[in-house]
Amino acid sequence: MEREYMEYDVVIVGAGPAGLAAACRLRQLNEDITVCVVEKGSEVGAHILSGAVFEPKALNELFPDWKEKGAPLHTAVKRDDIYLLKNDQAASKIPGLFVPKTMHNEGNYIISLGNLCRWLAEQAEAMGVEIFPGFAAAEVLYHEDGSVKGIATGDMGVSANGEQKDSYMPGMELHAKYTLFTEGCRGQLGKQLIEKFSLDQGKEPQHYGIGIKELWTIPAEQHEQGLVVHTAGWPLSETGSAGGSFLYHIEDNQVVVGLITDLSYSNPHVSPFDEFQRYKHHPKIAQYLQGGERVSYGARAIAKGGIQSQPKMSFPGGLLLGDNAGTLNFAKIKGSHTAMKSGMIGAEVVAQALAAGQSGTDLDYASAYQASWAYKELWVQRNFGPAQHKWGNILGSAYAFIDINIFNGNLPWTLSDPVPDHAQLKPAAECKKPVYPKPDGKLSFDKLSSVFLSNTNHEEDQPCHLRLKDSDTPIKINLAQYDEPAQRYCPAGVYEIVENNGESRLQINAQNCVHCKTCDIKDPTQNITWVAPEGTGGPNYPNM
Repeated sequence: MEREYMEYDVVIVGAGPAGLAAACRLRQLNEDITVCVVEKGSEVGAHILSGAVFEPKALNELFPDWKEKGAPLHTAVKRDDIYLLKNDQAASKIPGLFVPKTMHNEGNYIISLGNLCRWLAEQAEAMGVEIFPGFAAAEVLYHEDGSVKGIATGDMGVSANGEQKDSYMPGMELHAKYTLFTEGCRGQLGKQLIEKFSLDQGKEPQHYGIGIKELWTIPAEQHEQGLVVHTAGWPLSETGSAGGSFLYHIEDNQVVVGLITDLSYSNPHVSPFDEFQRYKHHPKIAQYLQGGERVSYGARAIAKGGIQSQPKMSFPGGLLLGDNAGTLNFAKIKGSHTAMKSGMIGAEVVAQALAAGQSGTDLDYASAYQASWAYKELWVQRNFGPAQHKWGNILGSAYAFIDINIFNGNLPWTLSDPVPDHAQLKPAAECKKPVYPKPDGKLSFDKLSSVFLSNTNHEEDQPCHLRLKDSDTPIKINLAQYDEPAQRYCPAGVYEIVENNGESRLQINAQNCVHCKTCDIKDPTQNITWVAPEGTGGPNYPNM
């Protein structure tokens, strides 16, 4: 079968905050611009995972009347508590005077980012934007001159051995004058575009963390709606790893709790999932969760390299926006507002080009972006992440406090962070194995029961979407040198070493994959490539 095609002025890949903000802004600027959004999740919001304390600055610009329109911002932040966890029992509260001002949350809201994206999609559709959930953008299409022509969605109904099943449907081509790639962190097509157009030339390598999150319903007497709790230190400090945790009290006696582990860690025995499970047993955290019920689970990588790691965001025929380009503000632990703003700027630049009759050009996105508050905000806080890498949580935070609170980010230097996360691992024989207690089924749990709560599902008979460049590398190199860290950095039990007749092999349980992209990032030999599975596959997050 030949692929059918449809033509639009603008095609947007990914229905996250950047993509939906761009779609809405395009139609606000010119209701004659035809806009299409493709989303690989089964519905808008199904693959969206974030903390999330939300700063409404970009939303105020996009929809000043968002309250009247019913945007799902129901819980204003009432109080911030920040603790340094010294060990598995002790903690010290950080006085507000010594907290970087980026960590203050007055005027912000605790939200479900998935629900906000569902609401943004409703606004976009009311404006005439066409949104196609359940269709994974699998391929970038190019004109003969090398400019981006659009995308093709993945074929449906292909068996694991590559044969066409009775249900086979070829992908659809979507052609556009400009294509916006807003896939989120480590986007499959964004990664290809960065390489093809050398968008990261002269930039620091991108740096990442993995955020693991649960949604709980807790007893009413333990709940304080609007309370925000952040911690640093234990348990990650025991292995020399960096990162921090969050626990946010939302409405309906629910809390969201999570741990972000910096993927720059060097000990291959570290398991971010197990670090998160034991973190919940700390008295400062357990006091809120005891007697509660875990409702949902998920995981997602975040791009935290900041301005130094942002690639060039334009290329002939398209733009790279949102967390696909690394717009998250790690100093604030927030990225939705900057992602939305990057999408809105992209819409404005594209609308201007279309009005001038242009198509397929390399837009001057950089000038508009660098004049925006989003860029200026990220510039002020550019040294927060590298300082954490150089000196750890405590000294790094002290540096960030001086840089941001006292000098407002105007110290005359920019810290460098040149070693990519996958190259940080030391040989397993040189590192101590952490002792991870068995889950108690009350506060801590195993991976498989957790994945069950993510509502993850994939069509079973389809090609594996976790591709190995060399099938021998996992055993010959990764197992021999690093005790195959994929067994531990994956938060969903996708990778395991099994023995057959005395020989080891890597088994890939792709059905479990929650699309966090950690394997694509942290594999020490960069042997794993994550590609989009058949549309609708993956997690189905409620209220996450």
